Amino acid sequence: MSLTLTVDGERWRSHLREVAEATPGLVPVAKGNGYGFTLGRLARKTQWLADQGLGGDVIAVGTYDELPAVASRYDGDLLVLTPWRPFGPAIELDPALAGRVIHTVSRPEDLDDLLTRQPDARLVLERATSMLRHGMTARQLWSTPRILAEHPRARVRGVALHLPLAHGAHLTEVQRLVNDVVATELPLDTVWVSHLAADELAVLRAAYPDFTFRPRVGTDLWLGDRGALRVTATVLDVHAVERGDAFGYRHRTAPKAGHILVVSGGTAHGIGLEAPTGDASLRSRAATLARGGLDAAGFVRSPFSIDGKLRLFAEPPHMQASMLFLPHGARVPAVGDQVDVRVRYTATAFDRVVIT
Repeated sequence: MSLTLTVDGERWRSHLREVAEATPGLVPVAKGNGYGFTLGRLARKTQWLADQGLGGDVIAVGTYDELPAVASRYDGDLLVLTPWRPFGPAIELDPALAGRVIHTVSRPEDLDDLLTRQPDARLVLERATSMLRHGMTARQLWSTPRILAEHPRARVRGVALHLPLAHGAHLTEVQRLVNDVVATELPLDTVWVSHLAADELAVLRAAYPDFTFRPRVGTDLWLGDRGALRVTATVLDVHAVERGDAFGYRHRTAPKAGHILVVSGGTAHGIGLEAPTGDASLRSRAATLARGGLDAAGFVRSPFSIDGKLRLFAEPPHMQASMLFLPHGARVPAVGDQVDVRVRYTATAFDRVVIT
């Protein structure tokens, strides 16, 4: 009676090994909902990689609030991707964890503040990229040696670059940014990067042999082999309806004869809560318009699939269950049957994760 993520364990573990072996300096990322697996499970898998000598000396989390779920299940260093700020959980860090944490610092004033509070803090300096989310300008980065000179116990572990998602288009930008790092004249030899393709990393390693590039990888590591993953919901109830029969919270009426299926999975799981995709193509816009037309008519395609076809929501999903409309003539699953669900893993909370 659950929304379940079932994982082909051997296939998934094989994929993790392959990615780790092909990615020197890999930094696994465990943040948010743990890409659907949970943070604790990803921490244990990172430790598993480390125990096999496949990297995993550092794990990256998204926020300071995520540290406890990871730190108790993983022995290595903990890189926090959200930049340090002089408020909230960043300054309330458990002293027992402080020695394992590597902070990200994206503003010169925060660098001075952090090191005043924790003189021996470990940190990476974040350089702003074309993504324009966090990070220092070149001029701000060049100001950091003066600040660091006043805090000789600081341990700077390199520079971080968070790039846009488009693979294969970053070389020129990264080369310019690495030159900014060289110009600081700080003894930095590590660049922590996100969203670089393997061929881009190879070019950069050849061009800058004195630098170590540490790719931070989340989606491609944990979700890179979708064939190892299957999401299913349980059929909880089946009701035959005739045209005009009322059903649901809002007492909608059936458009024609068929069946109402009640299946596990609703808004509490992320079902029916669509996040923007960022795809601005004409095809994507046309699909959005089509979905809007279906919604206006009372028919919205659900992520639940029966016999390879996505079925329509009978009404908006409930908190923990959804009602689907199955037209007359389609195969009707029985109560207790499993149906496939297409989800966005980073936005879905599963009731159960089963690794076979």
